[in-house]
Amino acid sequence: MENTAKEEIKEVKPYAVIATGGKQYKVSVNDIIDVETLDAEKGEEVVLDNVLLVNDGTLKVGTPLVEGAKVKVKVLSQFKGEKLLVFKRRRRKGYTNRQGHRQNLTKIQVIEF
Repeated sequence: MENTAKEEIKEVKPYAVIATGGKQYKVSVNDIIDVETLDAEKGEEVVLDNVLLVNDGTLKVGTPLVEGAKVKVKVLSQFKGEKLLVFKRRRRKGYTNRQGHRQNLTKIQVIEF
């Protein structure tokens, strides 16, 4: 008996792994992500060259970076993230300290890589 199930060939959407702000992000074209603050104005295009991996049908892994690979992004906005609560306490001493923190972030859209 033959196997009559059709094999589905899943087409891989091209993606890249970039490093910015001490973090790594998996991005594809037209993705919108929030990253640590970039020194750029709204509407400006920025080229990120810390590309760790590119998969556009063939997988290219950098050691540590892929040579010649760049990701072009467009800055959509500069904003502050959600408020985080920092709470410190010393037991039996009556000491409490409460402080808030909001991280500066940049919303970017990937144009091409």
